[in-house]
Amino acid sequence: MIESLDNALVRAAEMLKNPHQLRRVVISGKRRNYNPPLLRIDVRPVEIKGAIHFQLVGHDGRQDTTRNLLPHELSLTDLMNDGFGNLLVETMDEELNIRITKSGEAQVSIRKIAPDSSLATSPADLSHDRKKERFLEASEPIFQALGISDHLGKLKPSRSEKFIQVNEFLKIIDQLPQLSSKSISMVDLGCGNAYLTFAAHQFLSKKGSQPHTIGVDSREASRKRNVDIAKSVGIEKEMEFHAREISAFPHREVDLTLALHACDTASDDALAWAIESKSKVILVAPCCHHDIQSQIKRKDFEIPQAWTAVIRHGILRERVGDILTDAIRAQVLRILGYETDVIEFIASEHTPRNLMIRAIFTGRPATQKDFQELDSIIGQWQLRPHLVVLLAEAIAAQRQKVLS
Repeated sequence: MIESLDNALVRAAEMLKNPHQLRRVVISGKRRNYNPPLLRIDVRPVEIKGAIHFQLVGHDGRQDTTRNLLPHELSLTDLMNDGFGNLLVETMDEELNIRITKSGEAQVSIRKIAPDSSLATSPADLSHDRKKERFLEASEPIFQALGISDHLGKLKPSRSEKFIQVNEFLKIIDQLPQLSSKSISMVDLGCGNAYLTFAAHQFLSKKGSQPHTIGVDSREASRKRNVDIAKSVGIEKEMEFHAREISAFPHREVDLTLALHACDTASDDALAWAIESKSKVILVAPCCHHDIQSQIKRKDFEIPQAWTAVIRHGILRERVGDILTDAIRAQVLRILGYETDVIEFIASEHTPRNLMIRAIFTGRPATQKDFQELDSIIGQWQLRPHLVVLLAEAIAAQRQKVLS
């Protein structure tokens, strides 16, 4: 339902009045035309020297900052006024989601938590120095089947980087109120060995959803391996795997589309598939931006004058190619109705390919400025981006709407 933001925040503040009933608060996303200082803020009650405080952990994509406030010092309104777009408040018996619309109103949804669920029956953890949050523990059977943990459920030291990457990725999924429905459809394009596919499926299941997950990869060996793993943990009816090229996989309506480290233009194929399938949420971590890099390396390429000193250095030319590629991808998504941002989804010491394009469909209308920005990049750099080619008709249709 839609109501005024002030009323919605008053409702949320009421849920914080009994900290012993509070599970957590998550403040995330960004409001239209705002750039909040953090990617996300997690709030939970803690007991410090016998007194209840609210512990706020802010995430900026690189490091976490923590501060503790007394209950009367915490203002959800002040925090949301920094430009955040989403607010989740979860108590032992209900969950409140607020999403700020383009008009500045609040789209509010409330979900009651079943009395016999684990959330309702287990006490809130008020410990100050609790163990590091993990969205899935190493002892999960799926991690044993994937070889991340051993037969006793203990994390293998050699797979610790993969385990960290998985949990950081799940943190991003947890931020998305669009994925709070009971039934969720998810497609992972270029899933490979499907570490994140299985983890995302298991995480959504543990949150109380009933996900149906599809993994797509061009290699038949990957399909067979992933089918066997699904069978080994008893989730073969909830997951399916296909050996197909992304561009050849049939479109279907989907809640969440993943494409993590699909090489070069395979990321473009995944984005085009997701857009044409009307995916509500798209999470793409690109890899190997050869397409644009090869275009700015060609002999007849005229370097934009202001960039001559940069492009003459090979490593800088490569990084500029990466930036141009992902900037164009993000802009195309904006033009086609998605609120889009580019984030660092895991610290660079864990993987060098750590950028993620996060897009949420809102139906935002494209503007003349959107097209001017896209045309300026393409024209100045004399580019023919693969994603623009794939979505030429859809982009042209949006351009016509702006002009009419």
